[in-house]
Amino acid sequence: MTMTTATPLSIEFFPPKTSEGVEKLRLVRQQLYALKPEFCSVTFGAGGSTQEGTFNTVRDILAEGVSAASHFSCIGATRATVRAQLATLKAMGVKRLVALRGDLPSGYGAGGEFQYASDLVTFIRAETSDDFHLEVAAYPEVHPQAKSPASDLQAFAAKVKAGANSAITQYFYNADAYFRFVEEVDAMGLTIPVVPGIMPITSSTQLMRFSDACGAEIPRWIRLRLQSFGDDLPSIKAFGLDVVTDLCAQLQAGGAPGLHFYSMNQSVATLEICKRLGC
Repeated sequence: MTMTTATPLSIEFFPPKTSEGVEKLRLVRQQLYALKPEFCSVTFGAGGSTQEGTFNTVRDILAEGVSAASHFSCIGATRATVRAQLATLKAMGVKRLVALRGDLPSGYGAGGEFQYASDLVTFIRAETSDDFHLEVAAYPEVHPQAKSPASDLQAFAAKVKAGANSAITQYFYNADAYFRFVEEVDAMGLTIPVVPGIMPITSSTQLMRFSDACGAEIPRWIRLRLQSFGDDLPSIKAFGLDVVTDLCAQLQAGGAPGLHFYSMNQSVATLEICKRLGC
């Protein structure tokens, strides 16, 4: 099963903390640009803690001739700080934002003037009209802090009605969860594209840690297989490539509007998956 070259791809990076990391990411980006991504997004730390690094990485991507999307979280933010950041991003030439509630830094009270991502989307639309294409997050396996699947869908609907243009999902390894979510969204009359987020599997311990933190389910058969490999990294990587390539092929065959790769600032796995898919 091969994927057509028309499937839009996008790639996520996080802002490096060291000058060595900045140079390493520069090389990784050049390798991944061979995939001709529609855009590259850059994450924002808890409470906006990496804002300077995020904006610097976004500037670098734009300077390299590629469309860049800045993550934009509103936890702890005020209308004044958001207004100032929007002006900075607009002046940089950013045309796309990933609007999120964001994670609370540890030991941090609620604070700020925005409670939900939908509040942020509403404010950005009121301030900047259609200057930005707004991406929002979607959770096919239900947000870990949602009271129920129904309330999670209502939260997603609120973001769409506030003015979101498209959505990117939390990563998952069960294609049925994604397709069910899209069906439910369609049934609510919400017509924005929902692009699946793809997390390549390159490290067993890292994947377990991330998934426990964000509520993404690792199917039992995948978890047990990864555990059985122990410290055998080549086997983990080979298995991970097979699993994620097959997942992407299922998603593409089912009509997913694109694929958004969580690169973890690495290029090898994403390049290999896309090569196998023929994109």
